Formats: sequence, C-alpha cells, structure tokens
Amino acid sequence: MTYKRILLKLSGEALMGNEGYGIDPGTVEEVALQIRDVRDLGVEVAVVVGGGNIYRGMKAENQGIDRVTGDYMGMIATVLNALTLQEKLERLAIPARVQSALAIEKITEPYIRKKALKHLQNGKVVIFACGTGNPYFTTDTAAALRAVEMGADALLKATKVDGVFDKDPEVHKDAVFFRSISYMDVINKDLRVMDITAITLCKENDLPVVVFNLRGKNNMKKVVQGKRVGTIVRRQA
Repeated sequence: MTYKRILLKLSGEALMGNEGYGIDPGTVEEVALQIRDVRDLGVEVAVVVGGGNIYRGMKAENQGIDRVTGDYMGMIATVLNALTLQEKLERLAIPARVQSALAIEKITEPYIRKKALKHLQNGKVVIFACGTGNPYFTTDTAAALRAVEMGADALLKATKVDGVFDKDPEVHKDAVFFRSISYMDVINKDLRVMDITAITLCKENDLPVVVFNLRGKNNMKKVVQGKRVGTIVRRQA
C-alpha cells in the first residue's frame, strides 16, 4: 500500500447523494463499503465529516443568527452525519468510534488523541465530529489538523468531481485538470481545493492531499494502492 494510515475528509454535501438536502442512506452505505474495502487491505482509516448537507455556519449571519452560534450549530450537524456513518459501518461488522471536539458524552467519545490512535491501531475506524470545536474554522482545517495529529500518510478529500481543475468543471467545459499540483500553486491560483488555513497546515507538515471523485468505482481503494486517481497536492507538482 502507498498509504498505511489515511484520513478521509467527507463533506456533508457528499453524503446527500442526489438529494437536495439531508442524508442519502444509499450514498452513506456506498461510502461505508469503500471504507471497508480499504480497511480490508490493512489500511488504518480516520474520517472527518462536514455538516453542510444539514447546516452551514457561514450562512448564519444572512439568517439573522450570530456567526459564532451558527458555527456551533454547524458543528452539531456533523454529529448527525458521523453517527449515520458509524451505524452503516457497524452494520458491515466494522468497529467504529465517533470522537467529538465538543462534549456530547451520551453518544460520542470526547476527542482524545492517544485514545484515537489506539483505536486506529486496533483496527477501528475513527470518525471525528464537530470540526476543531472552535468557530471560524472549517472542517477542512479540522481534517488537516486531525490528519497531522494522527500521523496520517495522506489526507484524502472526497468530492463529486475527478480532482483539481483550474475552474469549476461542472460550469466550464474547458476546465483544465491537474494530475498533480503544489501547495503554493493551489494558494496562488486560488483553486479552493481546501481553505488556505488547511492547505497551509498540510504544506507546513508535508502532508499530501489526494482529491478524488467519491462516486468513481473503487476510487478510494485505488488511491491507497497508489494508482493514478484524482489529483495529488504536495510540495512539488
């Protein structure tokens, strides 16, 4: 395997499937099956989930809600997604634990780095919810932070397109695809693969980011096997 331990970043939107809102059970099951296939290869898997399919804190101010309050509401939305993914994994006989950056003891474990590492070493999938636990920080930044803390070999960002393009390929037919690209080019070209804080954290820790299409058959498995899938963001393109 190219990567022995990965952190998978799942946006809330990725869990909607073709629905316009909420959680599509079929999509979550497909994600769980892909995680199972990767885990069966002996790869340790951690996951950070977003909550944009349910609520986005950045929209709070437009709705007359304080931004900080809105961000906490968004963090709580990630717990719903995390619990749904945990349930699907356990139905596949894959042990999974949800760790939350906010204290929600009845249904999640608190985020404790050493405990999370122990879970991974014991073959459990660890799902991180509530981002970093702080307002104004995205779940992309949380994914980069947790990946570094867990000593992941790579951060896999699941999307609905085939990788990184110079512009939105769903809008522009002439969008140019990058097979690989440097952290600095992502920042300088404002490609918005992840927010600048997340990309900078990956750059400072030399953590490769693989952006791939979650809907492609066996794409997650292909990525950990080192096959040419998606776009890799690293120090040198």
